[in-house]
Order: sequence, then structure tokens, then C-alpha cells
Amino acid sequence: MTQDYASYIAGLPKILAGAAVLFRDGAGRVLLVDPNYREGEKKWILPGGTIESGQDESPRQGARREAAEEIGLDIPPGALIAIDWVTSPSRPPLVVYLYDGGVLDGAQLGAIQLQKEELDAWNLVPLDQVGTFVQPGMERRIRAGFTALMAGTGPAELENGHRVGPAPAVDHTGRTGQRPTA
Repeated sequence: MTQDYASYIAGLPKILAGAAVLFRDGAGRVLLVDPNYREGEKKWILPGGTIESGQDESPRQGARREAAEEIGLDIPPGALIAIDWVTSPSRPPLVVYLYDGGVLDGAQLGAIQLQKEELDAWNLVPLDQVGTFVQPGMERRIRAGFTALMAGTGPAELENGHRVGPAPAVDHTGRTGQRPTA
């Protein structure tokens, strides 16, 4: 690597990357976890975390590893359902990859083992009540990912949880509808 190229690379913006998995039960409730390292109301999150770049980990690999570490279920993630560009004044930008974790059956739910160093509890939450547990940006990400999953449209493109592309015409119960006309 030449010095000019190394300087160029060193000068590029720093971006953090995370990945999470949207697991559901047969009733459509979303699996959330309660991290013990966060304080305040609405601190619950989806299973997931930081992608480990030092290990050349892909977002999909990171989502699987984090879910396995946090809830003890080693399930290959399904489709990518949302990508969210998240900004904050306190850290570099973060890109979050959200994957479909599928529908967990009773045996899988019974096999959940929390990572005690990071998590205090888990809960299955109806989609219409997710906002009482998570921050608004995460609620928007969950809803957009769920909508994209139900519509089969591919991943939702988001900025701080807000959709930046066209939204599919699907309500959050999973029923598809007609796309509105202008």
C-alpha cells in the first residue's frame, strides 16, 4: 500500500455498523430483550449488536453471532428487511442491518438462554405495543422491517428510522393492500 493510499484511507469518515434480528412468535409478537447496560424508559432492543470488523465479519454473520450470544439461539438470519442510517451527536454515524429471524416455535422459545452479562429479560411484544418498550427510532425500524417482510418488497431504506424510499401498501397485521395513487 502506498503512503498516499494509506493516508486517503485513514482520512475517510468513520462509520459504525450493527446488525439485529427480528424474531417473532406464531401470534406475530416481536422478541425484545432488556439490556442491563442501558438506563431509563424504553431501553429494550432487538437481539443484535456491533459487527466485529477485526474478524472480517459480515453484517449477516454479526447478526447471527449476536443473537446466538444474547439469547442462545443459533439460527441463520433470513432476508435483510431494513437498513437504517442512524446519526447522533455523540458518536460516528451507525448503519444498522435488520434481518428476519423467522417465527420461533414453542421449543425454540423455551430454549432461550439470556447472556446474563448483558441482558436481564426477554419478552414477546405485540407489534402495536413495541413503542412502549423501545426508542422511537427503533420502533420505526421494526415497523418498516416488518412491513417490508410482509410485503416481500426487499429491505426498507431508512434514515434515523424514517423511510427514505417508497413505502409498500401493507398494514402491520401483514395484509397487503393497493398502493395509493397520486
